[in-house]
Amino acid sequence: MLKKRSEKGLLTPDNCVVALIDLQGQMLFGTASHDRQTIINNNVVLAKAAQVFGVPVVLSTVESKSFSGNTWPQVLAALPGVAPIERSSMNSWDDDNFVAAIKKTGKKKIVLSGLWTETCVALPTIQAIHDGYEVYVVEDCCGDVSLLSHENAMKRVIQAGAKPVTALSTLLEWQRDWAQRDTYDAVMDIVKNHCGAYGIGVEYAYTMVHGAPPTQFPTYKIPGGH
Repeated sequence: MLKKRSEKGLLTPDNCVVALIDLQGQMLFGTASHDRQTIINNNVVLAKAAQVFGVPVVLSTVESKSFSGNTWPQVLAALPGVAPIERSSMNSWDDDNFVAAIKKTGKKKIVLSGLWTETCVALPTIQAIHDGYEVYVVEDCCGDVSLLSHENAMKRVIQAGAKPVTALSTLLEWQRDWAQRDTYDAVMDIVKNHCGAYGIGVEYAYTMVHGAPPTQFPTYKIPGGH
């Protein structure tokens, strides 16, 4: 059982739902605003963080069979048991099943990421805000066909009332206090696996400053048993 974090306008593990929209191959192929591997990595951070803190996740795909392809396997691996909600609409807020899944969680704050920012992120964000939700757009988990498209979309959703965040800022906002030992080790695992210089800095401080033994990551096993 997680120790309750104070709210006072902040995200907590028990006051929000994560929505991951159209994290699919074809959507990533068309993304040119940011490094594609970084977008994958940041979405894995967000997905793993949701698992660590017990935050409900709504995963959705658009036209997976006819155009967009499957959800990235890296994200699915971080979300065991979470099945994508398939849609035909570009705007997930037009899909009754998606909206019902959000409503079912009972949360009024939505932490949202997806591709592309101008359509699959901006459109549901604006309409969710209209319907009384607070939306936190995880900007470094999103991308678009050009930097201009992404930046215009972020301006639009911010003007509509959305709050821009990042995957790391969300992780740290949920953790909030390093004395919260119930999630500390899992957060450090995410940081060391995915957060670049920050993760290396944590490892350095542990081993070189505090004398801890080096982190033992699972041995890589080559697929096929070679």
